[in-house]
Amino acid sequence: MSPIVTVQDVVTAFEPWLEPTGAELDAIDLEMPAILADVDLIDAQIITLDRPPTELDIRRIRRAYRRVLAAERDQANRTAASTAGGAA
Repeated sequence: MSPIVTVQDVVTAFEPWLEPTGAELDAIDLEMPAILADVDLIDAQIITLDRPPTELDIRRIRRAYRRVLAAERDQANRTAASTAGGAA
C-alpha cells in the first residue's frame, strides 16, 4: 500500500497565487446583490418542492424573481456605466 501523503501535501499546500486578487474580490462585491437575489429565489422555489404551492408561495416566488431581474438590471447598468465612463 503506497501512502498518499505527497498528494495530500499538494492539495492542501498554501500558495499565494491561489488567493483571489483584489480585482476578483471587487467583482464579487459588485455581483453580490444578484447572487443574494438568486439565493432568495432558489429558497422560495425549494419551499414548494414537496407540496403544491399556495398563493403565498406563488407571490413569494414572483417577488423573488422580480428582485433577481432588478439586481441583474442594476448590475448591467453599473457595468455599462463603468465601461462608458472609461471610454470618455
